[in-house]
Amino acid sequence: MKSNTLKKFVVGSIFGAAVLIGTAATTSAQSRIEEQREWQRAQLKAQRELQDCQRTRSVRECRQWQNAERRAQQERLEYQQTLRSSSNRSNNGFGRNTGQYRVSRNGSYYSTDQRGAELLRAAVNNGYSQGYRQGQIDRQSRRGSNYGNSTLYRSGTYGYQSHVERGQYQHYFQQGFQRGYEDGYNSTNRYGSRSGNSFNILGSVLGSILNLVNDND
Repeated sequence: MKSNTLKKFVVGSIFGAAVLIGTAATTSAQSRIEEQREWQRAQLKAQRELQDCQRTRSVRECRQWQNAERRAQQERLEYQQTLRSSSNRSNNGFGRNTGQYRVSRNGSYYSTDQRGAELLRAAVNNGYSQGYRQGQIDRQSRRGSNYGNSTLYRSGTYGYQSHVERGQYQHYFQQGFQRGYEDGYNSTNRYGSRSGNSFNILGSVLGSILNLVNDND
């Protein structure tokens, strides 16, 4: 009798724990999706404001774009924090990353998961950062503007991780590098921003390069 009672208690405890874990995973997934949507909405707004700024050259329009871009960057940080929290729970057995994305490249779509999407975003930003530095060096050395001379550009594998296809990573790294090089060589912030020794591509520009589509939306 005591044995049956103990078995029921153990089974009930396991079931209860499973429910709690499942609820936590669901809540985490919902939070992640909502944060991503907020970031995407902020990116789209920043893109529209950037187009208005470039078209009109109005101080007012450009200020609105700068405000929208800051908002998009903040949303991006919040989204990344949510991803890190989700990743920690996943590593502890509290869920698995099953997000699926489609990446548009040259008119075709390629599938990847959440981690792959983040690595491709990193590829663009790594490219921008390294391109900016190379552009600065070439300008200071009084060399002609030519990002194609850079070994980093031709390789396109700086920061590469094998979770994504090498050719994909190279393509997006080079896209970021070209824009970073132009900003660095011309001392402009057309495609990105600088904070101390850190160079980051604008969220709106990154979004237009990757064209990520979340299949869960």
